[in-house]
Amino acid sequence: MALRVAGDFDTSYAQDMATLRQPWHWWVLVGGLGLLALLPQVAGSYLLGILNTIAITIITVQGLNILTGYAGQISLGQAAFMTVGGYISALLVSRLGLSFFVALPLAGLGAGLVGLLFGLPSLRVKGFYLAMATLAAQFIIPWFVRNAYKDVLNGAQGLTVPVPELAGLRFDTPNSYFYITLVAVCISTYVAHNIGRSRLGRALISIRDNDLAAEVLGINPFKYKLQAFFISAFYAGVAGALWAHYTRHINSETFDLIDSVWFLGMVVIGGLGTSNGPIFGAVFVRLLREAVVLISPALGRLFPALEANILAALGPVVFGTALMLFLIFEPHGLAHRWQVLKAAWRLRPFAH
Repeated sequence: MALRVAGDFDTSYAQDMATLRQPWHWWVLVGGLGLLALLPQVAGSYLLGILNTIAITIITVQGLNILTGYAGQISLGQAAFMTVGGYISALLVSRLGLSFFVALPLAGLGAGLVGLLFGLPSLRVKGFYLAMATLAAQFIIPWFVRNAYKDVLNGAQGLTVPVPELAGLRFDTPNSYFYITLVAVCISTYVAHNIGRSRLGRALISIRDNDLAAEVLGINPFKYKLQAFFISAFYAGVAGALWAHYTRHINSETFDLIDSVWFLGMVVIGGLGTSNGPIFGAVFVRLLREAVVLISPALGRLFPALEANILAALGPVVFGTALMLFLIFEPHGLAHRWQVLKAAWRLRPFAH
């Protein structure tokens, strides 16, 4: 339970379950969303492009956090499920003429069903072996979209994805597309937060902590693990569809194994099993990558022999170093540090 200031107590179950406990919390939320809604009117395409990338990343990391953070099931196939969602949405919109806003949840549903298939091994294996089983998705799915039904999936070249439209409005710029990603990330955050507080979330946590004890208490581990795989892949499918329509193209190499590793690292850096961990992790890592892009030209001038490959090499090195430092010095992630800072503020002037 989070530390509260003196005089803050509950008189009903609704108050106990409330996320926003004080009136000023609501004012901050509404004001923050209002400022974000005005941002496309005043900010440039570069900043909005970064924010769109961060928002889409948050969605897929939230799904992975439910599977890995709450259920304790390691997955290295999140990027493959994004590929499934991207292709499904692209085909539904371009081939069947469906609206993007109808295709988006259907893409998540299709990716979730595919995620169930790769979640079946969780009945028999766990840990490292489960990671290897989910890794198979990262090889099978790209191979399938590259080699099967070439007349529909267009082989290695991939698909050109239509621009989302609504009531005559075209979301064809980073500034206009930001409204879609903003609404999507708000909905996904609300749902993910409440999943963690629900019966499903509590069951997943019990399986993560001790699956044998959970089974003795009447929890069906296989059933809840499959639900976690479905939800995680659903989130990935929605994120993949959002990315495909944002970049207007998708192929078998749009999301690769390295992306799955990055997503898993974001969950760890943000904080496993916390509702705001995916937000902290995605923002931190994405901004770290942008910082690497900005400093790479200067480093290239300092080391001319490495100038051609320094950007490709520096990103993984910086990410690996950051992940290692977090595992050593802040294993509970940025979400835990945020809780500590809030507790110190509430205990002032006795924060020590």
